[in-house]
Amino acid sequence: MPLNRRAFLESSAAVGAGVALTAGVAAPAEAHEARPRPAKRYSFTVMGTTDLHGNVFNWDYFTDKEFDDKAHNDVGLAKISTLVDQVRAAKGRRNTLLIDAGDTIQGTQLSYYYAKVDPITARRGPVHPMAQAMNAIGYDAAALGNHEFNYGIPVLRKFEEQCDFPLLGANALDAKTLRPAFAPYSMHRLCTPHGRDVKVAVLGLTNPGIAIWDKANVTGKMVFPGLEEQAAKWVPKLRSMGADVVVVSAHSGSSGTSSYGDQLPYIENAAGLVAEQVPGIDAILVGHAHTEIPEYRVKNKETGRDVVLSEPLKWGQRLTLFDFDLVWEKGRWVVEKVGAQVLNSNTVAEDPEITGLLSDEHKKVVAYVNQVIGTSTAAMTTADAPWKDEPIIDLINVVQAETVKAALADGAYAGLPVLSQASCFSRTARIPAGEISIKDAAGLYPFENTLEARLLTGAQLKDYLEYSAKYYVQTPAGAPVDTAKLTNADATPDYNYDAVSGLTYEIDIAKPAGSRIVNLSFEGRPLDPAAKFVLAVNNYRASGGGAFPHVAGAQQLWANSDEIRNTIIQWVKAKGTVDPGLFASVDWKLTRDGVPVF
Repeated sequence: MPLNRRAFLESSAAVGAGVALTAGVAAPAEAHEARPRPAKRYSFTVMGTTDLHGNVFNWDYFTDKEFDDKAHNDVGLAKISTLVDQVRAAKGRRNTLLIDAGDTIQGTQLSYYYAKVDPITARRGPVHPMAQAMNAIGYDAAALGNHEFNYGIPVLRKFEEQCDFPLLGANALDAKTLRPAFAPYSMHRLCTPHGRDVKVAVLGLTNPGIAIWDKANVTGKMVFPGLEEQAAKWVPKLRSMGADVVVVSAHSGSSGTSSYGDQLPYIENAAGLVAEQVPGIDAILVGHAHTEIPEYRVKNKETGRDVVLSEPLKWGQRLTLFDFDLVWEKGRWVVEKVGAQVLNSNTVAEDPEITGLLSDEHKKVVAYVNQVIGTSTAAMTTADAPWKDEPIIDLINVVQAETVKAALADGAYAGLPVLSQASCFSRTARIPAGEISIKDAAGLYPFENTLEARLLTGAQLKDYLEYSAKYYVQTPAGAPVDTAKLTNADATPDYNYDAVSGLTYEIDIAKPAGSRIVNLSFEGRPLDPAAKFVLAVNNYRASGGGAFPHVAGAQQLWANSDEIRNTIIQWVKAKGTVDPGLFASVDWKLTRDGVPVF
């Protein structure tokens, strides 16, 4: 199928000069009938990325080597740039747009470095690498993601200032005026050969979960109503402004689910609901969920028309193409057909223009992550951490527990026992025997979470652990155990399974979810349901992320603004030597009818 299907035919009403007409003799009827004019048509393509998370190069700063995974995917804007150039060459640059669906400035040590180490907000500070790369590639618009707010609004505003394209967020409102705090939409004109431009509106929608995940940064400053509500407000306005095509860039998955329970009256992953409930949308670029959806069609309830959704895989691993075919009808352009597909960035080389543009920034960050901060007496790894209590996760918990104990030492809650929760964020994280670098510690905790202390009872902690244990697939006693199929039940991600240190317990995976925690003890005795404990917990979980019971509503005793990752780095620096023998312990294990699985 040709990439550009514009084929324009010119009609002719001329009668052949060789036909002789005799007076009184009627000419053949077909000689008087004008041939029908062919319809005017125009095709264009909207390209889309999402969840780039600070990836410019095909590089993993946590391992300090070229990125690779089991599927041999590649990452980064340098790869995306090559794909974009190919599409523009095939279709004509004037017949394309390039947009993004958010989560741009957080996720790698490259993006962290220019937010915290050499911040873009400093006087005469640098230009953010993501702004440089996206400007050079020629993005037309980008929606705000929830991680855009991780470093605070000043960093986000500086990034916005450095971008040559608008950051869109129709449902990111000023808390006082309830007016959009960012541009709600952008309007783009595509020139056709028929004398009438096509007006393409891009509506940006972000995630309501920002209100809880980044509460410290946005409370009293911005509010984030639901996507469906704001789309229903803006889409008719865009149509009344003459938009021939409406594309939504939504940092919101398509599943209709939420990971934060009833903390907010809005759906986290609402892109499918927007397509179903709001008439007038032609396509939705989906983000946030980190899944790959080449094409997904949702029928709008009011119009009966299909809305085409597509989500390219995270980190620049895929590029979505929305191909639009329009026809001129009754004095306006009408969308006749929409299709979507994704291109794989591992099929192309990095664009040398982009890698060359940012080579100095890349070298600075590589040098930074290789700084030595201490030593370890033994190697530790997360390879088995999803199903075993491993020392490397104990390291996170001991740092968190010691930090909270020190913070509460002189207060009313100093006498309460401090427990700690931690997740296995990456199954490839490792602390080597010998020298420990920043990249080793950063790889252990890749998210910019901060630390809090919450007050919970023994009964609440049991509920918390039961909820966490739903992560495991029910496996009958005596049946073989395949670790490749044991975890992530009901699509629960690794970061939503918490191990809690300071208690001892068993998880009976032969039992159904909700009744798996057995032999739950504290200091060798059965846990008292009425006893009070301090839980050292990250702000994502404390704010309702993962919808764990009780913790979001629990009393906050203390909170810190520094990232847990930095707390770990500073702890290692202060200790000098990390000795797992001083903190590692087996507090939990998987069992079936009392028999350990491992």
